[in-house]
Amino acid sequence: MNELIAIVDDEPDILELVSIHLEKANYKTVKFDNAERFLTFLKEKTPDLLILDLMLPDIDGIEVCKQLKSDKKTSYFPIIMLTAKGDEFDKVLGLELGADDYITKPFSTRELVARVKAVLRRNRIETSESTININNDLVIDLQRYSVTVNGHPVDLTSTEFNILKVLATKRGWVFSREQLLQHLWGDEKIVISRTIDVHIKHIREKLGTASKYVKNVRGVGYKLE
Repeated sequence: MNELIAIVDDEPDILELVSIHLEKANYKTVKFDNAERFLTFLKEKTPDLLILDLMLPDIDGIEVCKQLKSDKKTSYFPIIMLTAKGDEFDKVLGLELGADDYITKPFSTRELVARVKAVLRRNRIETSESTININNDLVIDLQRYSVTVNGHPVDLTSTEFNILKVLATKRGWVFSREQLLQHLWGDEKIVISRTIDVHIKHIREKLGTASKYVKNVRGVGYKLE
């Protein structure tokens, strides 16, 4: 392990609690009580994962997420949103912005650590097939975490990339939403199945003409042809 986890939250008790439990799990942590300090730090070093509060005193966490996901240098590292906003609308909005997970306050520290492990684990690609080429239109490099469509790079979030990877490594297989959730998070996460639909929607939008390969099998799930 020893991955570096950045924690951004304006509540000192939350910062300390999350940091202590992550360090007990052998992660390194760096703490920030506002967004500006984190963004300044980001110019020098990129963490392996960000735990981001949405309600910050200087810059709203949603805006921070938008900024990170729109920058090629930071678009790929995973984000877990940690917030008191628990409505489904807020959760889906966070996922649509590119967040990889969403934890609502109050939370279980055990669950938080488990979700951090799950998000980081699915970013470690271990496969014998390093490149998947579909009709020379869609090329997925599993080692470099890169996707190109007709030679043009496509910026996917880590969750979007891993969903595409699951579908691409078993081309023609139909995966239910529950199976995709299981592949991504295992037994460590309980999320609404709509999560997958949100990510698939964004994958299709980003793939453009290559979105035709991502098929919706009505009443079952998704596959890549």
